[in-house]
Amino acid sequence: MRAYELMVIFDGDLDESTVQGGINRIHAQVVEAGGETKSTNKWGSRRFAYEIDHKNVGFYVVLEILAEPGALDRLENTLRLADEVVRHKLIRLPDTEAATRGLIGGSAPAEAGA
Repeated sequence: MRAYELMVIFDGDLDESTVQGGINRIHAQVVEAGGETKSTNKWGSRRFAYEIDHKNVGFYVVLEILAEPGALDRLENTLRLADEVVRHKLIRLPDTEAATRGLIGGSAPAEAGA
């Protein structure tokens, strides 16, 4: 399993229940793909640095996910087509960062010159 970080920016005009419904759909698709959502952080409404699709505010959500390589392709396609999603970004976390965050087991790097 690999560790991923997914940031989703929902339309700032949506109410809290609609955003929560979108988050629930993301969780369901991760589970359907054989993955696991480790954490969900709602950053709340934030002002954009520049206008995106004639909007100035978005609701930010960051998820930490464990999944097999390629398992989240369908989720990305769904997010790309979703009207309530302004932007999204899925990145694979380096193994050292994922271990630091406690997402995957791993040993600390060996010290050089020991």
